[in-house]
Amino acid sequence: MTDDHPHAEWSGVMFDMFRDAGVNLFTHVPDAGNDRLIALAETHNETRTVLLTTEEEGVAICAGADLVGERAVLCMQSSGLGNCPNYLSLAKGARFPLLMMISMRGDYGEQNPWQYPMGEAVETLLDAMGVLMFKVEHRDDLEKAISAALNASGNGAQAAAIVLSQKFLGAKGF
Repeated sequence: MTDDHPHAEWSGVMFDMFRDAGVNLFTHVPDAGNDRLIALAETHNETRTVLLTTEEEGVAICAGADLVGERAVLCMQSSGLGNCPNYLSLAKGARFPLLMMISMRGDYGEQNPWQYPMGEAVETLLDAMGVLMFKVEHRDDLEKAISAALNASGNGAQAAAIVLSQKFLGAKGF
């Protein structure tokens, strides 16, 4: 898939790295930050997408994928992370590898005051739940963060989140 969408290039890189690492299930709540990644997964013959009604469902689906030897990723916006702490305790307590891709709101350049509280809590929440955070603020950070999160959530058997900052994604105007 090629297009001139501002997220097309990095989404393609992320998709290829995920696929090369064996990620074949993409769970998601729709967001402009993950739309191109999900579109790539929807059109690829060896990947599946699961549209979630709420973000915490993705944690459970990723746990199930791990139990049957599959790799999955949970893609969501930072505001949706607030729905997940109880389910993240499953990942922490059971020590199963969880891979997440989180597109930020409530940081650099945010114009919506309702996004700031959860945006400010992301790092603290991930830390409290034992999720390793790999933040992408500049294009040069992308491959390193993806690789580190894939390694941690693969053979490292850790919960890991690739956090795409608004400095990287661009702030939404609403």
